[in-house]
Amino acid sequence: MLALAWSYMVLGWGAAIVVTAVLAATTWYTSYVYWQYCMKHPHIRDIVDIALQLTGGNRVAGEAAAIMLLLNNLFLSGFHVLTGSKILNTLSDHSQCTVVFQIVTAVICLVFSIPRTLKHVSFMGIISAIAMAIAMLLTLIYSGIQDHPTYGYNGVWPAAGEAIYTTGKPMATDFIPAFNAALNITFLFIGQILYPSFIAEMEQPKDFPKALAVLTVAEVVVFTVAAVVGYHYNGQYATAPLIGSLQEPYMRKSAFAFVMVPTVIIGALYANVACKYVYRRIMKDSRHAHSHSVIGWGTLMGLQVVFWAIPFVLGETIPSMGDFLGIMSAAFDSFFGYIIPSAMFVELFRGRLTRGPKMMALFALNILILGLGLLMLGPGLWTSVSAIVADYAGGASPAFSCASNAL
Repeated sequence: MLALAWSYMVLGWGAAIVVTAVLAATTWYTSYVYWQYCMKHPHIRDIVDIALQLTGGNRVAGEAAAIMLLLNNLFLSGFHVLTGSKILNTLSDHSQCTVVFQIVTAVICLVFSIPRTLKHVSFMGIISAIAMAIAMLLTLIYSGIQDHPTYGYNGVWPAAGEAIYTTGKPMATDFIPAFNAALNITFLFIGQILYPSFIAEMEQPKDFPKALAVLTVAEVVVFTVAAVVGYHYNGQYATAPLIGSLQEPYMRKSAFAFVMVPTVIIGALYANVACKYVYRRIMKDSRHAHSHSVIGWGTLMGLQVVFWAIPFVLGETIPSMGDFLGIMSAAFDSFFGYIIPSAMFVELFRGRLTRGPKMMALFALNILILGLGLLMLGPGLWTSVSAIVADYAGGASPAFSCASNAL
């Protein structure tokens, strides 16, 4: 959410609101298809099971899905390690080397990843949502009461003039920043990679559509308000995250402190799903898979340690939060958010795809969704990698640098 005002600044209000609406609608629909598929095949426990089901048990497809599941969760956890170091640097005025803060963040996330069931993690998710809401409210309130924003990608105020905002005119001058801004919005909505795991552990899987409807409505309202208000008050000085545009240190610190909670908990959620998948493959049907044995807990803890070592390296290597969001959306959200749901729809309604106007319309919709996924995967991945190259060429801190990344 804290990157939305920047996306709206790059794209302009008109285009950004259209992108938000389209993504919300397609995400709701593709998530519903996930639920339909999981209900038809109740043995499914994760995205890998879906890949196996779609391909008739093809092991290559299953292993490819497993690799993508792990990579997606590793990259997202790396994003959270990077975010955690930014927060700790900001709060402490860079009292330690940035590498130290990234290690600290990774260790904290590891501790919160330990629970073996999503029931405990979901409770932490409530706390995470409350903390993120407070952080967002503080950021928007501070944006409204400050005299002017302090910093933007076009320079420190007033280098780029008075803060201005437009209704429809985009501020991007070329394809790469515009596409990356759209990918940032995409990242907010796409969460389908975890839905099979959620549905498998729900007490009443049939209630998933209710939760999905509430989630989608809440996302549209909250995301749009956060983006529009943040862009209105910061204009061309809107940064990703928006907290970087706040004028006073106390504003940045008080808002950013609350972001530490979802940084840890959401990172732990993705790590939990990834490590439990590997854990199930190792333990198979042994008693350690479900019992509180030394071997069982030792194996799970070992997987968590190895898992969080990799995001630490990723957090040191990819220079900016925007780059992380873009490359994850292009490489993984394209598959799990759009390409795979289209394939699931075809299997669900095989033999009936052209039977009647409704099915023909849904079939055409899924072809468009497939095309959107391929667009994200091809040009989207190119723009994301190009942005990382440009950041390093523009003087980004090298990997494993002690330089401060505070806001």
